[in-house]
Amino acid sequence: MHAVHALTAALVAALAAAALFAAGALAAAPGAAAAAPARADPQAPVILVVGDSISAGYGLEAGQSWVALLAKRLQGDGYRERVVNASISGDTTAGGRARLPALLREYRPTVVVLELGGNDGLRGGDVSATRANLDAMAKEAAAARARVLILGMKMPPNYGPAYARAFDAIYAEVARERRAALVPWLFAGFGEDLSQFQPDHIHPVAAAQPRMLDNVWPALLPLIGKRPDASTRGGSR
Repeated sequence: MHAVHALTAALVAALAAAALFAAGALAAAPGAAAAAPARADPQAPVILVVGDSISAGYGLEAGQSWVALLAKRLQGDGYRERVVNASISGDTTAGGRARLPALLREYRPTVVVLELGGNDGLRGGDVSATRANLDAMAKEAAAARARVLILGMKMPPNYGPAYARAFDAIYAEVARERRAALVPWLFAGFGEDLSQFQPDHIHPVAAAQPRMLDNVWPALLPLIGKRPDASTRGGSR
C-alpha cells in the first residue's frame, strides 16, 4: 500500500509536465500520422492499437514497447497479422474518438486494441464522458467489423474511493455492453512496484514491457483467428 501512495503522489506531481508534453506530441503527430505499421505483408490482417504514451513507448528505445514486442511475437510465432501502433503520448479518450474514424478507413483492421483513459482520469475528468468516448470507439470499431480489445487502467486511491471505483468500472462496463474482450488492468502484477516505472513514476520501464504483453496476449489470441500451423512457427519469444 505504501508503494501505491508513493506512486499516486508521483503521478499527480508529474501531471502538469505530462500535459505540456502531450500538447507538443499532439501538435507534432496529429491523427493517423502517428501510426507506425510494422514491416509485413501489406495485405495481412491489421491489429490497430489506439493508445496513449503507455503504448507509444514513451521513454523507451525503439523496439522496446509492449506493442513492438507484440509485433515481434506474432512474427516469431508465424502469425500473418501486422501491428499498426496509432498511439500518441498524452492522448485522451476524446482524442482517440476523434482520430479513430480515419484510422479505421485507412487500415481496415480486423482487431482494434483500445488503451486510453489514463490521462482522462489523471486530469480528474468526468467519468461519464470517458465512458461515453470509450463506448463510442468500441461501437465504431465493431461497426467496421473489427474485434475489440479494451485495456483497463486504474486510478490511485487519493483521487477518492468513489471516483476510483467509478473510473475502474468503465472498462468492464463497456466491454460487457459491446461484447469486447477485456484486460482488466494493463499493469497487473507490477503496478504497485515503483522499480518497474521510469523516474516520472508514470511510464513502465523496458523490463516491464514483456509483462504488459503477457497481460494482453491471452485476451488477444482468441481475436486473431486460427493459430498458425506448427510447421510455420518460429517459436521465438
